[in-house]
Formats: sequence, structure tokens, C-alpha cells
Amino acid sequence: MTRSSQSLRYLYSQLQAPKLPPLNLAGSKLNFRCTRNYVSVESTKEGDTSDLQVPQSSRLNPPPEDYARTIFTDKCRLTIASGSGGHGCVSFLREKFIAAGPANGGDGGSGGNIYLQAVRGETSLHKLARRGVFRASRGKNGQGKGKGGQRGEDVLLQLPVGTVIREISREDPAMEEEENADAAEQADNNIQGQWRRDKWVLYPSSIPSDYANTEFPPIPRPRRSNLLQAQPVTPIDLDLSKPMEKPMLLAAGAAGGLGNPHFATKTIPRPKFASKGGRGVTITLELELKLLADVGFVGLPNAGKSTLLRALSNSRTRIGDWAFTTLQPSIGTVVLDNHKGRPLLDVGRANGGARTQFSVADIPGLIPDAHLDRGLGLGFLRHVERAQVLALVIDLSTGDAIHALQNLWRELGAFERLRDREINEQTESRIVDWRAFGNPASRVIPDNKAISTGTSDLIESASASRTLPALQSRPISTKPWFVVATKADIAGTQTNFGQLKGYLEALSSGTLEHPSGQKNGWKGRVATFPVSAIRGEGVDRIPEWIVNLLDS
Repeated sequence: MTRSSQSLRYLYSQLQAPKLPPLNLAGSKLNFRCTRNYVSVESTKEGDTSDLQVPQSSRLNPPPEDYARTIFTDKCRLTIASGSGGHGCVSFLREKFIAAGPANGGDGGSGGNIYLQAVRGETSLHKLARRGVFRASRGKNGQGKGKGGQRGEDVLLQLPVGTVIREISREDPAMEEEENADAAEQADNNIQGQWRRDKWVLYPSSIPSDYANTEFPPIPRPRRSNLLQAQPVTPIDLDLSKPMEKPMLLAAGAAGGLGNPHFATKTIPRPKFASKGGRGVTITLELELKLLADVGFVGLPNAGKSTLLRALSNSRTRIGDWAFTTLQPSIGTVVLDNHKGRPLLDVGRANGGARTQFSVADIPGLIPDAHLDRGLGLGFLRHVERAQVLALVIDLSTGDAIHALQNLWRELGAFERLRDREINEQTESRIVDWRAFGNPASRVIPDNKAISTGTSDLIESASASRTLPALQSRPISTKPWFVVATKADIAGTQTNFGQLKGYLEALSSGTLEHPSGQKNGWKGRVATFPVSAIRGEGVDRIPEWIVNLLDS
């Protein structure tokens, strides 16, 4: 097929362009330009079509080896460990004319804490997934002259906005020690004179005979950090849907050990032992991006999604004239305000703040029966349901555009029904018919929660490790969407676009049902934009429409 011989600065100008709702524009006339350098395709004089040829190598038509590798992770597991407490110090006062001074050892410092914060600008979890384990530093040991140890350094995890954090397992030594201490008190096993290597610190210059007749005090109950109340309720289930001004405490560090003055008694005025610091808590978390991007490009393979992403943003995603060029989502950022003069689009967010950018995700192409895990399968259909707005990319040069659009929605609708069936099965599996000690009243037990019998002090606690259900999100059919008709500069595509536009107008008016087959499909007006992404033409109207859908 040949390229059109007419200037395509406004593609298909004879067709009525979609009417955009009124915006509070920065200037009297909107002159939106993406923050990138376009290839000039304007002819110098009427009838001269020599300048319309697409160059062999350009930013929108690069060679296959000219691309930047996208490192993207939307789901990962992390192990976080708060810092252990420092040990108490065994020390005595040493001054002139004082042969044997009293105990003056300091307490150990508390361990470091683990904090998290949702920030703008982060779009992937690959930085966290690559490391995998985050440990806060241990508290310093106490010193002589009553000097306490320095607390451990904290760790801050910065996450993308829209991250969901769920707890898988937890190991809390302090809680286990409390349970053992309660059991020992009930059994009256708190015997004097026991020494445990994991609980006591001995004086360095002492010899074993010094402790032959030493009566150790009862093992002190585990100390908990004062910051423990600031932690989220267990098991952790957080939805970071908004940016956070201040970090949130996720795991508090363990308390430090006690110095030897705490164990001074009338019978042992100069104790030569101190307690060790507590061990930190270890938590295994699952992180998953609930919102992949503001806009998601959905289309068949080789429909021009990657080229469109390059035309809208500064992304250097891979481009090639073959199917499945994109094997994992590529994220690009469309800048609306580059902080140089007036903003390109002066549009406020729904919460009152100014929107300066939005993110776009190039999702790998879908093939027929993708909901049956064919092609790249369910893993990438899951990305579609985590975009706030869907942009269905249709290739006008490869057959009936209406049929291609219907095939895309058929796969999305089948995937949505499959997810609904999975959610129903998971809900039914969590319903348990449980009778407590012959109580005829059956009770429903929530998944992984602590349950009290009501007739006894027995408590059935949650298991240490659990299987997390699939993350629920907004149904795909209820999301706002529009159509981008690519490769509109190829001759013979105008009729195909006209039929597609008529079909979308019938959908917007309610004459036809939603193409996914769902009754609760989105009822808004569906716009369509003919573009030539490889020339950078027609794309300047898309950001304005996207901003309206995001803020509506």
C-alpha cells in the first residue's frame, strides 16, 4: 500500500473531528506540542510531495537496534526485617578512692525501623524487586558511665502511587517470647538461677567460677518498642492510592537490652551480667501495582502502539515491523507542564492540584483467545484492567476496523467474565461452616483472622503464611475508552475510518450495546482520532482528550 500524496497535518479534515469538552486553557489558542522533536513532513509548496517521504532513520522510525530496554515489574515479593536491639553493657564506676564502684552500664540502642512512602514519579517496582530483602541496621550496644547505645539506621521504601501491599507471613520473636513467658508463669516454671546464652551478657574479665553460685534473676519479659502502636494492623493490607507527605511506619525496630544497673539487688549489688537486645520482626510482603498507568494502549500485534507511545512521550521503546515487538509493558510520561512559561494544558486535578503529566502504558498485543492464556496470555490482560483509561489502537490498513475493534472487546469481555468467576470461587472457598464445641449456631470465619470461640479462652489464630487472592480492580467494561486509528496516512484507509467513526457514534448514542457484551459498560461518548504516528501527525489532540477523561 502507498502513502497518501496529500499533506496530512490534519488527517481526514473532511470528516467531522471529535468535539472536545470546554477546558480552561492557558492561552487563547491551544498549541499543544509533545516534549519531543518531530520529523518535518510539510511540503514547501503546493503539489510538492517530495518532503512527505518518511526518512529511513528517525526517532519515530528508528532502526531495530535503536531502543532503550524497559525494566518493568508490577508484582513482586519483599522480605523486610527491622533492626535488632543492641545489648546492655556490664560496667562499674571507676574513680579515685572508690575500689568497687556501683554498676553504671548503659542500655542498648533500639533497632532501625522500616518505613514506606508512596511518591509520584515512580512507575515500577523493579528497584525493590531486584534487591528483594531490606534489613534495618542493628542498634549499638550500651557503654559505660550510663551511656545508652545509638539506635539503628532506618530504611525507607519509596513505592509508586497505586501500590497494594499485602502480608504473606510474619516472624515476630517478641510475640513468641511473650507467649512462652505466659506459659511459664502459668506452669510456675520461672525458676531462679538459670542462665541462657541468648538472653544474658556476662562481664568480659570474669571467669566461669564467678558464676558458679550466682543466682540469676528471672528472665525479663520481652520489651516492645514505643512505636509499635504506629504500625498498621496485622495482617498488613494497605492500598497506597494517594501520594504520602510523610512516611508510614511498617515495622518497628526491637528494643535494646538492659544494662547491669537494672539487675542490682541487696544480695547482688554489683551484677556482672546484662540482658541482650531483642530480635527484629521479619515480614514477607507481596507488592502489586493496582494502577499500572493513567492510560493503557490496547490493540492487536503490530498495530502501531509503540510508535504512538514514542510520538506522545520521550519513551525510547522498541519499534519494528513485526508482531510482538513489545514483550512487556513500556511506560511513557506525557508532560503537560515543563515549568518553562505557561503550561501546555492548564487543567486541574479532581482533588484541586495541578496536573503536570500523565503516564501511558504500551501493553503487548492481544491475539484471539488471549483470555484462554494463548499468546502472551492472561499476564498481560491483567495489565489492561489496571489502566484508568483505555485507548484501543486500531490499524486502518489491515482489514475491517470495526471487526478488529469488536475482536479486542470480545477478548476483554471474556477475560472480565473469567475474573468474575474466579472471584466468586474464592469467596465461596472462604466460607466455612464451623461449630464451636457443639454450639448449634454456625459461624462464618473470615480468611486468616483470629477467631474467639466465645465459650472459652481458646483463640484460633491465623496461620503464619497464607495464600493471597487475586487483586480486585474496576471492571474493564466500566472504564472510559476511546479509539486511536493508526496508519491513517496510507492510501485507501479513509473509507475504513468513516465506517469506524459511524460505528462509534452509534455506540455513543446508545443504539448499539457495549461491544464487550457487559450490561454495565461505560456510557460516555467514544471519540476516535486518525493519526500517523510514524509522522507525528494527529497525535497533538490526544492528550487533551485524555486529560478530560482522567479528570471527569
